[in-house]
Order: sequence, then C-alpha cells, then structure tokens
Amino acid sequence: MDAPLDPIRIAIVGGGAAGIFAAISAKEENPDTQVSVFERSNRFLAKVKVSGGGRCNVTHACFEPKELVTRYPRGSRELLGPFYRWQPQDTVDWFASKGVALKTEDDGRMFPTTDSSQTIIDCLLDSARKCGVELHAKTGIDRAQVTDTGGFLLSTTANENIEFDRLILATGGGRDSVGHKIAVSMGHTTTTLAPSLFTFHIKDSRIEGLQGLSVPNAVATCPFLKLSQSGPLLITHWGMSGPAILKLSAWGARALADCNYKFNLQINWTGTLDLESAKQALLQAKQRNGAKQIGTNSLLGLPRRLWDRFLETESIDPKSKLSQVSNNQLHSIASLCVAGNYEVDGKSMNKEEFVTCGGISLREVDFKKMESKQVPNLYFAGETLDIDGVTGGFNFQAAWTTGHIAGSSAAV
Repeated sequence: MDAPLDPIRIAIVGGGAAGIFAAISAKEENPDTQVSVFERSNRFLAKVKVSGGGRCNVTHACFEPKELVTRYPRGSRELLGPFYRWQPQDTVDWFASKGVALKTEDDGRMFPTTDSSQTIIDCLLDSARKCGVELHAKTGIDRAQVTDTGGFLLSTTANENIEFDRLILATGGGRDSVGHKIAVSMGHTTTTLAPSLFTFHIKDSRIEGLQGLSVPNAVATCPFLKLSQSGPLLITHWGMSGPAILKLSAWGARALADCNYKFNLQINWTGTLDLESAKQALLQAKQRNGAKQIGTNSLLGLPRRLWDRFLETESIDPKSKLSQVSNNQLHSIASLCVAGNYEVDGKSMNKEEFVTCGGISLREVDFKKMESKQVPNLYFAGETLDIDGVTGGFNFQAAWTTGHIAGSSAAV
C-alpha cells in the first residue's frame, strides 16, 4: 500500500483581499493543503477597511465578462478568460453562502447591506480560520529563493527560514512591493509604476469656495490625450475629484505622470450638451422668456451655486433680465458650461482609493492558472500584477478573481 502523500504547503505573501481570498480558495479546493498567509503589518485586509468610505465597495453589478473587462485600463485582454471563471455574480454568490448579502446602488456599485466594511473583513477572516488557514500578522517575507526540489525557501522578518511547495505573491503594487522584489529576483520584470485613481489640484477663481459642490454627470477631457470620461464630479478644497476625474486619472495614469501632473483639463458641466446646443438653448430662453431674470434659474441644468459663479465670472448681474444680456455674453456663458478650461497642477491620492498602475509584466503570467511562465509553482494575485481598474469595485473584483484562480490552482 502506497504511503500517503505529504500535504501541499502553500505560502501566500500579502494579507489583503487577493491574498486572503487565495488562501480560502486553496483550502476550499483542497482541504488537505497547508496554507500560510504572511502579512508584514499588524492588520489583515487594511484596504478593505477603508474602501468605499468604510462601507467596502465589494464589486460591481456588471455580470457580462466582455463588458466587465472594459473597466480595466491595464489587464483587460488578459482578464477576459479569468472573468468567465469567476465574475461578480460568483463573488455575490460566495458572500451570500457565508451569510453576507450585498446590495446594488444606482451607479452599479455593490456594498454589504450592513454598509460596513467590517462585515466583509469578519467574513473573510472567519472563513479563513474555519478552513484552517494559518494567518501570520507582523511577519513579512524578506527573501524567497527556489529550492532544488522546485519549492521555495522563505526568509521571514522573524529570522525564520521556512520551506513551501507553492508560493503566491499578493502584496499589492506600490513602489515598495516586496512581491515585485521577490519576483524580479526570480527573473520576472515589472512595468513602469505610476499612481492611478487620483484627484486633480486646480486653483481657479471659477471653482474657489465651491468645495463640496457635486455635479451628477459631467464630462472631463484631457485634450492632449484625446481622452474623456463622464460621471459625477466633485469640487474639493484642492481642485476636482469624483468618478469622472478618478476614471480619467486611471486611463491616463502613465501619460499624466510623464507630464508631472501639469496639463489642461476641459470640463463639460452639463454632461450632454455640445457648445452649439448650449448656445441655442440660451438664445431660445432669451427669446421666449426675455423678461425673466437670468439668475432665477440655472438655464443649462447646472447647480445654482455654479451657475451664479459663472454669471459672476462674466460680470453679469443675476438680476438682469435675459433680454438685457447680450448674445456674446450668452455665448461666453455657454462656453464656460460646456467647454471650460482648467489648469491642473498636481494630484492627491483619493482617500478611499490607492491603486497603482504597473506591476509584474502580464506577458510572463499564465492567466489560466495565474502561474508564472518562468518559475513553476509561483503564482500571482491582485495588484502585484500590472492590472488596475477604474473606481467602482472593479479593483476588488480583480482581486477576488485572480486570488480565487491562483489559490485553487496552487492547491492541486
């Protein structure tokens, strides 16, 4: 009778969403595996904690893989196959099986019905512990080397050397990513790193003092990139934020870094009107309601405070009758509303999002298994890879998908 085989020993470096989900997936695929997660900090799932303003934007209600991949500036082609294996509906079903219900908001973002990220953290950590995952906080990995048997010898910050059969790198994509350093030491390459999902610094009298004002559907354009994104736009103390700006920053991440975040930004505050349509709308309002004061209503659907500011910019008294406002002034107002130019001078990371463009070169990874093409038994998950999505739950979905595939592949 053959002797029983030793259980597969899996090390996961990084205790974020991708790493913890990879650990759970490995144990669910093969309960006999020995799975250890090493997290350098004293807290697992730190990014989950702050996501979505503390509510955790778990995923997005986009259930068609071909549509889903269009939300990823980097990794869209490579993620198509993985999303057919594990997509947002699978994420929703998995959390539901653990007793955690998700809800969908009007913009498609999905959150736990409790509106608390702690619900997601508790679910993931409880699931990991119940299936026997060993969680090692305050234990980083300094080095990893391939052994003669094809396994990995890991050196921890506690001065221990531990051998494993499989290694999953899920350390995120920052400039100090240990996962990148380990992968590079084994022959992998990384693409150029740059911030993604950031807000724009703008000092401009047209928006000064309007912090907190939100426009529900604006279009933000970088003319030099011929790149536009639409969605809610928020005026802040330092400039502009909101989904329209964050999405634009994601798609233009590398080019905006190359210009040191100094560029011209054009805003269509109406979201739908072009310049000629806006001009005609104002001229028609003048013809039909010439006796009305121009400041009585926002004629192009802008928030009243913004409309008043644009009137002030053009030195138009809001009490002026429409018939008293010249056509040239109306043309200028139309231009401010649909094609206003603003100079961006710097950026800030969005408080709820800190995502990096760049990471392990996708050409070096087999996305059927999330396994290295160069080093057998080495796997990748999450933002360690050159993958990032726009705001709205897409980065977490990439973490669940790649974590699931990496963990289940490493377990067999």
